[in-house]
Amino acid sequence: MQLQIVPLVIVVAYLVGMLAIGFIVGKLHIKDSQDYMLAGRRMGLFMVAFSLSANNIGGGCTTGLAQKAFGSWGMSAIWYVLAASIAMIPLAYFAPKIRKTMAVTIPEVVGRRFGKGSSTFTAILSILSLFCLTSSQIAASGTVVATLTGIPTNVALVIAGLVIILYTTFGGMIADQISDLVQFIIILVGLAIATPFVIKGCGGWEAISAALPPVQLSFTKIGWITIIGYIFNYFCTFLAGPEMVSRFETAKDEKTAQNASWLSAILMAAMSIFPTLLGLAALAVQDTIPNLAENGSNAMMAVTSVHAPGVIVGLISAAIICATMSSADSNLLCMSTMVINDLYLGLGGKKNLSEKQIVFATRACNVAAAVIAMLISMLGVPITTMNTFAFGIRCAGPFAAYGLGLAVPKATKNSGVISLVAGTIGFLFWQYLSGGDFYLGILPVVFGCAVSVVVFFLVNAIEWGRGVKAAPSAYPD
Repeated sequence: MQLQIVPLVIVVAYLVGMLAIGFIVGKLHIKDSQDYMLAGRRMGLFMVAFSLSANNIGGGCTTGLAQKAFGSWGMSAIWYVLAASIAMIPLAYFAPKIRKTMAVTIPEVVGRRFGKGSSTFTAILSILSLFCLTSSQIAASGTVVATLTGIPTNVALVIAGLVIILYTTFGGMIADQISDLVQFIIILVGLAIATPFVIKGCGGWEAISAALPPVQLSFTKIGWITIIGYIFNYFCTFLAGPEMVSRFETAKDEKTAQNASWLSAILMAAMSIFPTLLGLAALAVQDTIPNLAENGSNAMMAVTSVHAPGVIVGLISAAIICATMSSADSNLLCMSTMVINDLYLGLGGKKNLSEKQIVFATRACNVAAAVIAMLISMLGVPITTMNTFAFGIRCAGPFAAYGLGLAVPKATKNSGVISLVAGTIGFLFWQYLSGGDFYLGILPVVFGCAVSVVVFFLVNAIEWGRGVKAAPSAYPD
């Protein structure tokens, strides 16, 4: 494969920049575990909002979105990201409640209300999920590096993984959020600049639309049931998503957390159109694009490489890597934080560790976890398979215990514990029936979350009738 010099220079410059951010932040701003895990709880509106957005826009929302537009979804692929934008709106109700807990992780809050066992169970589910998600994002980043350089994919995976390890381990949450801000700007600006170039290179929008069947241009081709299903899917995964919750916890106050949710919704809505248009452009001129995968998995890169200058190809390449790394670094940091905060410290280890030792242990956990994630990424497990399982296993069980635990003060201990187990079983059952996809119009994670909610209220109704007292509060005294 021919070496693409200009795009490679842009991507290398981006990677070096991320390493510099991590090193400088680690030297100047990391004083204790609060700084490392939660950016000292002093982040403002734009930092939190852009970080939320960058975490939501991973490889599936860039290259994956273009692939869906190229395939059977057509213009309605825009809903793959637009649904996430809409899901941020009800999340604004929970954002100040999340910030009010003054917690570090989701398992910590669940444990406050429903006991140590529920905390440990939630942490294990989340850590398993975050391993899968980190692996999938390293795999996506490595694929872009391999495409630009022609080096073997496994070597590219190691390079991508090392960059993620270094800047996340050096700078913690502060570096994570600064890099998220930079990454989302690169994603949005890169795609916004590249899309007009590609459309013009393909003959203009009139030529593209004329070459496509009219049904491919329908905004609702996938149907309202699927669209609504994705909105529920995103809301469930956001409310019980460790990397999302950790962003709200970094906000300087509750109002900032709430406003960040609104702003993030706007940012994601603005981004959703560009990969969709690139996928449709690739579909319209597919016969003129060499090396285009039959399923359109490389549609965005392929159409840009043919119909845009090298600088624009570099911007797209950097945008794709940004999208994947912005998710990978957050997943990695959340995973390490849970291992230390909820498993080690939560099970009685705190008396033996100073603040500096906690930071060191979390950094060491970052390295170990990322190395394991790199090895998993080399197994060739499909990214969509890992992501579908990961989002479901971490959210379905804890959804009611965490989300409703924040909103229902009178909830009993058994309602949280039983809903945790029931939601997880419900997810696994529907995952088996559906193969990870829609079955009867319902995704596995949505079914599992629904089960946890029904069980949560059912147990509460029974125990309230029997006079069982409420579980302890989720909020500090």
